[in-house]
Amino acid sequence: MGQAAGFWILLCGCLLLAWTGLQPGSPREDQGSRVPPKPFRTLLAVPEPDPEEEEEEAAVQDGIFWSPWLERLLLPSGFPEAEVRAWEAAVRAARVLSLERGCGRSSNRLAVLSDGSRACVRVGINPEQIQGEALSFYLARLLGITNVPPVALARAGSPQWAPVQDELRRAQWPAGAIVSLTPWIHNLTGGVVPPAALRSGGGGDAGGLHSRGAGLQNRSRAELLELVQWTDLIVFDYLTANFDRLVSNLVSLQWDRRVMERGTSNLHRRPGGGLVLLDNEAGLVHGYRLRSTWDRYNEPLLRSVCLFRHPTAAAIAELHRRRDAPQRLRTLYMQREPLAGELGFLAPEHARHLQSRIDLLHGHIAHCRAKYGR
Repeated sequence: MGQAAGFWILLCGCLLLAWTGLQPGSPREDQGSRVPPKPFRTLLAVPEPDPEEEEEEAAVQDGIFWSPWLERLLLPSGFPEAEVRAWEAAVRAARVLSLERGCGRSSNRLAVLSDGSRACVRVGINPEQIQGEALSFYLARLLGITNVPPVALARAGSPQWAPVQDELRRAQWPAGAIVSLTPWIHNLTGGVVPPAALRSGGGGDAGGLHSRGAGLQNRSRAELLELVQWTDLIVFDYLTANFDRLVSNLVSLQWDRRVMERGTSNLHRRPGGGLVLLDNEAGLVHGYRLRSTWDRYNEPLLRSVCLFRHPTAAAIAELHRRRDAPQRLRTLYMQREPLAGELGFLAPEHARHLQSRIDLLHGHIAHCRAKYGR
């Protein structure tokens, strides 16, 4: 009994000693070594960012390339290859059930197809516009630019068009004309205003899109993603000599000083922010034939841009190194488009001019690297 009582007295003493040692101001407390408890707000705070994650948030890499994290965010916004191939197969197998007015020019039509989908049908003022539409699409695929809608050619009046013979007569299209079909894209919005850095059509450190300007550090992700797409647009329209998009707005500046604050021709936006480069009939064939008129606008626009998607610049470098841009474009076009042989390819002069524009663009990227690279 005495041993048990002694044990309990000893235990209570130890507990009392421990409790006393935990009290603030206790002489047994070592103030120098005690770690103060963290306040509740500290426990809920966001952890310090990882240095690698901070680097990922930089918009520009090596002074002239958009950062990879922007590339990853941009991937879903275009027309992926698998979807393009599936659409091409479906549209070539479908019958045309009806034709309605729509899709821009009064001669164009909106087609309802037997698989339930819809497509824009363009007949063009002349065959070179249909050729330009198709070749512009395939050049975009060579460059890895996915903002250009897929194009399939068809012969109006073929058996697949039997249900719409009356509509074809009313449309007064040339008999057996080769037309272009592009997918009808839902929920597009127009009024895409060019960024302020491109509104003058000039360049230099005071204007243009480059790593020292455009206030990139203050841009939201959505704004940066749109700028990435604009730089591809300028590259693409320069290579195709397309005068029916931003160049069209620049031409109108002489009559309307606020035209650049309004929507850009043949440019629309998807709900997720992806830009869609529509109606490329003026590209390559028609554009090259009239390049002496329009290059005074296209060339300064190109010089105003010194930021590029890395894959686009790499494709340009490869086409420059191999000096085979026309041959590769022709091969892709002939492999993918059954009517390519009937519609034809670029004239030899225009094929040479395509390569010369590739070479000039490659030189421009080298100039940007020398000026802004790091």
